[in-house]
Amino acid sequence: MNGARWLVQALAAEGVDTLFGYPGGAIMPFYDALHGAATGEHALKHVLVRHEQGAAFAANGYARASGQVGVCVATSGPGATNLVTGIADAMLDSVPMVVITGQVSTALMGTDAFQELDVFGMMMPIVKHSFLVRRVDDLPNVVAEAFRIARSGRPGPVLIDLPKDVQIGDASHLPAHAPRPVDEASRPIDASLHAALALISQAQKPVVYGGGGIALGDAVQAFRTFVDATQIPTVLTLRGLGALPSEHPLNLGMLGMHGSRAANLAVQEADLLIVVGARFDDRATGKLAEFAPNARVVHMDLDTCEIGKLRHADAGVRGDLPTTLTALTLPCAAHLHGRNGAARRSWRATCQQRARDHAARYDAPGDTVFAPALLKRLSELAPQAVVACDVGQHQMWVAQHWRFNDPRQHLTSGALGAMGFGLPAAIGAQLQQADAQVVCVSGDGSFLMNVQELATLRRYGLPVKIVLLDNQALGMVRQWQELFFDKRYSEIDLSDNPDFVAVAQAFGIQALHVDRRDQVEDALQALLAADGPALLHVAIDTAANVWPLVPPNHNNAQMLDPTDTEAEARTTNPSPTAEDSRHAISA
Repeated sequence: MNGARWLVQALAAEGVDTLFGYPGGAIMPFYDALHGAATGEHALKHVLVRHEQGAAFAANGYARASGQVGVCVATSGPGATNLVTGIADAMLDSVPMVVITGQVSTALMGTDAFQELDVFGMMMPIVKHSFLVRRVDDLPNVVAEAFRIARSGRPGPVLIDLPKDVQIGDASHLPAHAPRPVDEASRPIDASLHAALALISQAQKPVVYGGGGIALGDAVQAFRTFVDATQIPTVLTLRGLGALPSEHPLNLGMLGMHGSRAANLAVQEADLLIVVGARFDDRATGKLAEFAPNARVVHMDLDTCEIGKLRHADAGVRGDLPTTLTALTLPCAAHLHGRNGAARRSWRATCQQRARDHAARYDAPGDTVFAPALLKRLSELAPQAVVACDVGQHQMWVAQHWRFNDPRQHLTSGALGAMGFGLPAAIGAQLQQADAQVVCVSGDGSFLMNVQELATLRRYGLPVKIVLLDNQALGMVRQWQELFFDKRYSEIDLSDNPDFVAVAQAFGIQALHVDRRDQVEDALQALLAADGPALLHVAIDTAANVWPLVPPNHNNAQMLDPTDTEAEARTTNPSPTAEDSRHAISA
């Protein structure tokens, strides 16, 4: 029983059944310990990806789809550096992960040994906690704390950097691993609940603003009960989608840069924002100084640091979200249906009428494939599907047009906006839910960033269905260059893309191609009916844009849509700042 074998048993004791990784020199004792671990009472399945970034994103997708801790493994040096993007994504989107990296033996640390890097220091800004294990005897505490920290409070990734000599050291004297319970979520204090209730009872134009914290806090049912009881119009962030079903009569849609007109106008005119598990991200708020200018704020969140960070909270309610929402539901409903009831009913009717008036249209002219219509139809054909998105225009079209009924159906790189996320995240989700329908929606730019994971799909026979929207460009960057850089298109041309159908077939994956809308229905039916993994390559117009769009340095009421002329776009929307331009890539 050496340290590596003890660690394998500890992972099984923590409930880990699947981990994603790629072997190498410094982590080889751990891989030796994994030999045969896929069988037995506590089987531990290792999934060999084809790039360490794929391992981090797959563990990330596994965790997002389930709420369980995702685990990935890599060797020292380049193995660890290749994990960085996936770990940063987990940190910024609060995804629970434990990351295990090999390290050179402790005697060689600091000598610039082969494949030695300061992984502990390198990872510190992008993890909740870093552990460098220097002795075998430290393993029980490190592993228990790593999983406890990853799960507790606001979830996130934790690093275990494991020197080779610790992996091979004698561990026969160590006790069997005992998982530690997560920290109990704090309950909101009564004074904060009273303050929130007072503000809500006075509001005439309230709006509920829900975010990703609803799913993270297991508060979906409590959130829906609160909205149903209070009958307050509701808007959702990108990562809050599904917290309220898309077809719910009070759901005005996503707010923000590519949000719905009904959602953005409601927020801008509201006299109270009831913010639940959201953080006033710049993509949601637009120009922060002009965001919801007439609204007071009730901010509910588990993380004290988020309350008042970007927008003053007139009533900050820190604590467990299900407890908070449950405590407020009946008192708020009683107040809202009493005083100011007529004003609130009128406000609700106005918001709902706007949602009808500005509902998305799917009757675009021409014979080419209209991506929003295709995605809407696919969501109708696969209503329970888990959707893993890459980043770009297709990501926003999915957010706008897919009918989500649960937030864990929607796996998307929100805060980091990492291209290459979609395919490995879909792999992780499929391995977590073997019977689920998992769909990856990608773009031609994003897809080539982790295309090698098609080999992982094939090896494990995972029935992930891929919809590849190919506009032969970096679409979101091209759209910004069209609107805000006087059509000076710089390094966005992907017209030399490979034949994606042939690429998929080369990996042993069946593939179809469509380029006309009259082909879409049959192609979608065939894609979903395919046995095993399959790819649908969809050629779309290079000039297609995502609408509506809130330009940089504008408030959310100042949306552009296709009716705006080129001249209006240039004169009313000055060029973005350097920071705006940088963010455009991840929009």
